[in-house]
Amino acid sequence: MAKQPHLLVESSDVHDVALLPGDPGRVDRIAAQCEETETVARNREYEVVNAVYDDRPVTICSTGIGAPSAAIAIEELSAVGVETFLRVGTTGALQEGIEIGDMVIATGAAKDEGTTARYERRSVPAVAEFPVVRALVDGAEERGEAVHVGPIATDDAFYAETGDVLEDWEDAGLLCVEMEAAAIFALARRKGLRSGAICTVDGNLIEGTQKGETDAEELPAKAKDNVERAISIALDATLAL
Repeated sequence: MAKQPHLLVESSDVHDVALLPGDPGRVDRIAAQCEETETVARNREYEVVNAVYDDRPVTICSTGIGAPSAAIAIEELSAVGVETFLRVGTTGALQEGIEIGDMVIATGAAKDEGTTARYERRSVPAVAEFPVVRALVDGAEERGEAVHVGPIATDDAFYAETGDVLEDWEDAGLLCVEMEAAAIFALARRKGLRSGAICTVDGNLIEGTQKGETDAEELPAKAKDNVERAISIALDATLAL
């Protein structure tokens, strides 16, 4: 298999399980909880690092922002041998009472983005694989973490997440909105591969708390290390996968 054009990786460069943060900077935060880390490639929004967590080899790859770049990552990682994809990201809550610092494990994602429409009908569901959801839930329980588990929304218009759109998502019972999961779930399913997602809440759109509006000094204690806690749960899940 030739080197992939965006990730710049080949078949021998990656492991069977990949953790997928959006932010390249979060690749290093995941790697910091691992051992034997090795940077494989850096190009555009993509940073690929191999590591070992509790004797389990894993690949960490940033996807950038949004479904189009996430889809490129899934296409190229699957082409070189990755079989399980775990998104580790941030999200905006869509239900009252979901607080900054809470974590959401997605069972499926509404396809309110444009990328998956180029692959399949909107009526085809974008769902996480049950073994991956189970591994994430078990990982949270073993660490004593309470998590929200259920359907989320994936959207590709960050600054248009207002008004009727928010009300529709809230009324539908969707827990939160982010920008990559639907593409990851849909492409993994189409390829016969496994996927899941755990996201930390960095704002509540229904309660009017937007990303970046809360002063770090005022954040609840659970919000100050929420990314690290989600990373730990995701890494624990890889041991069962």
